[in-house]
Amino acid sequence: MPSITFDQVSKRFGDVVAVNNLNLHVADCEFLVLVGPSGCGKTTALRCLAGLEEISAGTIAIGDQIVNDVQPRDRNIAMVFQSYALYPHMTVYDNLAFALRLREKTGFMRKFFTSFSNGPARQKIQATEVKIDKRVREVAETLGIGQLLKRKPKELSGGQRQRVALGRAIVRNPAVFLMDEPLSNLDAKLRVQTRAEIIKLHQQLETTFIYVTHDQTEAMTMGNRIAVMKDGLLQQLDTPQNLYDHPKNIFVASFIGSPGMNFLPATLEQITEELILTLPGAFKLPIPRQRSIGLVEKVGQTVMFGLRPENIHDAQFVPSGVDQSVRLGVKVTVVERMGSEAYVYVEKAGKEFVGRFDPRTTAKPGQTMEIVLDLNKMYLFAQDTGENLI
Repeated sequence: MPSITFDQVSKRFGDVVAVNNLNLHVADCEFLVLVGPSGCGKTTALRCLAGLEEISAGTIAIGDQIVNDVQPRDRNIAMVFQSYALYPHMTVYDNLAFALRLREKTGFMRKFFTSFSNGPARQKIQATEVKIDKRVREVAETLGIGQLLKRKPKELSGGQRQRVALGRAIVRNPAVFLMDEPLSNLDAKLRVQTRAEIIKLHQQLETTFIYVTHDQTEAMTMGNRIAVMKDGLLQQLDTPQNLYDHPKNIFVASFIGSPGMNFLPATLEQITEELILTLPGAFKLPIPRQRSIGLVEKVGQTVMFGLRPENIHDAQFVPSGVDQSVRLGVKVTVVERMGSEAYVYVEKAGKEFVGRFDPRTTAKPGQTMEIVLDLNKMYLFAQDTGENLI
């Protein structure tokens, strides 16, 4: 299966730059996720690869072939859309078989005109239909929709329609699968189930997948690598864990993770040999020595302090191994109990942030409590550029 390469690809719609100088290499058989907010250019990049949009600059290659001028039908790709795009007048079987019949030229009218002959043309169509039938039933069995082959799309649930849409792509055995937010129309439980099915499908087919979503949870759980985009620009390309642990800038840090990272403006100061952060309300936080490397030159500047919710703890239930030296008294504003954990929103000096607490917490809105900040997991970002400083 081929790799995919975007080389300085741009796409403009008039004065609007939808994709700006995109450089991206997708390895053979990789599952790459393009993620970002609406309007970031992820779907446009996918449509450019599919040939549905003509690029304004750069080159796109599938394997060793540059496909800028290659028609969509000749790129050997299959695309799954958010809207399913099934033919409503056809059965599930015919929806799955349609692309194969089109490719083999065994459509209804061709079969009709050759049905009056017992010659080689008719025999060839019959043999091709046997192959198509075998392929359709194999794919239907793989996706668990074998019992639905005689139904029409209006008789299917949302999850069943999505499986048919996936099957219509799989049946062609393409070199590359392109998926544009295929789970957006499903309810939460079905989304989780179908997500797992797509992951298994990728492992089974051993084909290159490029998947577009605005949902960072989908991105983190599905992709071998994730490309984070904003305003047409690629912000960072890395594995899910590296994106989470080492975000390149404040946008990536805020977009990856649920609940999102907490941010507070702070002034970087130095007292003797120790670096200190002064946050709103004049409360001060010491920067651990291992996190202060290279920050001396930033002393006196305003920066953005970042800390993920899982690194803020109820002082009564601190996990073993966490440094408990930094404690704050805060006021609880909201408590969201999730069963296995609790999201507790707290306020300090007029600034609100959220912690992911042990479910045993007794925190209640309106009360004051003590929390522990694990500053060994803190981040600092430049206020002007958003660049990660540590």
